[in-house]
Amino acid sequence: MLSQRLIEGLVGFFLLLAIIALSVLAFKVSGLTSLFPVKSYTVTALFDDIGGLKIRSPVKIGGVQIGEVSDIGLDPLTFKAKVSMQIEEQFNEIPDDSSIGILTAGLLGDNYIAITPMYSKTFLKNGSQIEYSHSAMILEKLIGQFIYKLGNDNKSESGEKNAN
Repeated sequence: MLSQRLIEGLVGFFLLLAIIALSVLAFKVSGLTSLFPVKSYTVTALFDDIGGLKIRSPVKIGGVQIGEVSDIGLDPLTFKAKVSMQIEEQFNEIPDDSSIGILTAGLLGDNYIAITPMYSKTFLKNGSQIEYSHSAMILEKLIGQFIYKLGNDNKSESGEKNAN
C-alpha cells in the first residue's frame, strides 16, 4: 500500500495540474493567449458604418489573423467611426495603399476587418491611416432594401393589371 504521505503528495500534484489547466483554458477563452504582449504597431481607418464590429475583433489578410481591433471611436471632424488596430510587428510590410473592409464570418457570424494589400513600395507604419475603406454590410439594411424593392415591384405589377 502507498503511504499516506505519497497519496497526499499525488493529490496535491494533480490539484495543482488542474488549476494550471483551468488557468490556461481561461486565458484561451478570454482571448489572452499569451502572458507576454506581442510587439505591434497601430494603424487607423475611418468607416461610415462599422456594424457590429467590437474591440478585439480580428484583423486579417487572406484569412490569416495579423492583429486585432484595439479601439473604436468617433472622429469629431467627419463624424465617421474611427477604428484603431494593433498589427503584429512581424507583418510590417503591408503596402500603404491597401484597402480595408469590414466583413462577416459566415451569414450570421462576427464581424472582422479584412485588409487587401495593393502594390505600393512604401508600407504602413505606427500611426498610419488606411485611406481606402469599405463599411460593413448590415444584414438588416439588406433585408429592408429587399422587402422595399419587392413591395414596389408588386405595386407596379398590380398597376399594370388595372390599366389593362
